[in-house]
Amino acid sequence: MKIEEKLKELKLELPPAPPLGGVYKPVVIVGKMLYVSGQGPMRLDGSKIIGRVGENMSLEEGYAAAKQVGLTMLSTIQSEIGDLDKIKRLVKTLGMVNCTPDFKSQPKVINGYSDLMGEVFGKDNGVGARSAVGMMLPGGIAVEIEAIFELY
Repeated sequence: MKIEEKLKELKLELPPAPPLGGVYKPVVIVGKMLYVSGQGPMRLDGSKIIGRVGENMSLEEGYAAAKQVGLTMLSTIQSEIGDLDKIKRLVKTLGMVNCTPDFKSQPKVINGYSDLMGEVFGKDNGVGARSAVGMMLPGGIAVEIEAIFELY
């Protein structure tokens, strides 16, 4: 099944690709590897999901924000390469959670992104190596994720 069809089946809609926020490329392709710069959670109206897990956001809200980052990332990739079906598999994810120092469940937050990728690309191709850490994030966004994909 094509990725766009899969997204419709899951009743998911991609937000607009975010504008550049600095001096970088949103996507870089080297050989068959696609590197995606850090992405934040963009809503359909283009606004960002702001908050700090453990302070003014729950674990469940953080999970939802991480899922939204996945949709934002797919939008960014689509705007850069055109067709999401060029993606063979997710290779590596770095998930960063804006959280309080005592919050210890960063991996559970990033599961929002990982679960989405597994649904979209399948359990074999949508789940890769991963790190999940807590830190302060630019603009107060709740989650930032960067990833590496393999292309066909």
